[in-house]
Amino acid sequence: MAKTIDTWRDTWREAMPGLLLSATIALAVRFVSDRLGGPAMLYALLFGMAFNFLTEDERFARGIRFASRNILRIGVALLGLRITTEQVMELGWPVVALIVVSVTATILIGGLIGRAFGLKGDQSILSAGAVAICGASAALAIASVLPAHKDSERNTILTVAGVTALSTVAMVFYPVFVTYLDYDHATAGVFLGATIHDVAQVVGAGYMISDQTGEISTLVKLIRVACLVPVVITISLLMRRSRTAEFRKEPLLPWFLVAFVVLVIVNSLGWVPAQAHDVLTPVSSWSLLTAVAALGVKTSLKALVDVGPAPVGVMLIQTIFLAVVVIAGIQFIA
Repeated sequence: MAKTIDTWRDTWREAMPGLLLSATIALAVRFVSDRLGGPAMLYALLFGMAFNFLTEDERFARGIRFASRNILRIGVALLGLRITTEQVMELGWPVVALIVVSVTATILIGGLIGRAFGLKGDQSILSAGAVAICGASAALAIASVLPAHKDSERNTILTVAGVTALSTVAMVFYPVFVTYLDYDHATAGVFLGATIHDVAQVVGAGYMISDQTGEISTLVKLIRVACLVPVVITISLLMRRSRTAEFRKEPLLPWFLVAFVVLVIVNSLGWVPAQAHDVLTPVSSWSLLTAVAALGVKTSLKALVDVGPAPVGVMLIQTIFLAVVVIAGIQFIA
């Protein structure tokens, strides 16, 4: 026990400079986002990239790696506090079925679209999963169970940047679009929650229309977030079957997904005190923002430019596909 404690203490001590750098960037990003508006995740990427030169300094590199992996997983695990089984029941099974079908179809067809445009298998899965489920959070969670290679971090940062930008565009455009489709407030909430990628942008778009639309869109979005668990588990299993013995040494079920499920159950049973919920929910947001800032620091602008427009174009097509599937599903269950 004492040896384990000493190991953890040493790890935190060595990680502290890079961790503080990532947290400071996250604080600056939150300040700018609150004052000027705009997506905090995208700001975190851009601000972080300005400090890419620090990755050459080992004093910071260790903590940056720690933030982009360990702090990320803490943030994903704490997302479980936003969901209860009661919320799922309130929506009704037709809406839940629509969410599951649209997520599944977008991942499967979206992955094929990525391959058709020349993306590698893991990048196609990463892009489709981010579009289908919950934007940047899904991209980060899926990336954490994909095999690491020289382009994996670049692919992750591209996906986070692209899906965040598309989510921001959808937040502005989709409220006008649902008015054109003549959806009532409840149906508009289903569409917005099932199609916009990031939670913050779903909330923003929903409440632009009405309080009812905002509440329903947020609830639908959180059900999409719950799809993260089976999707990441499935991807992890597929990767274990196709990768080397070294990769198979990774846990069958990542600890942060176990924590996510446990927190959903505990939250559903009402065992989480209100004070703890009010503290831990912002911790999730801050952890994800800090992890994205760290990913930004690890990313070279030149490496992104070298990739070309194909990944963002693929995400745009996947986003349009998701919207079409949801519109068809709404017509079917109406």
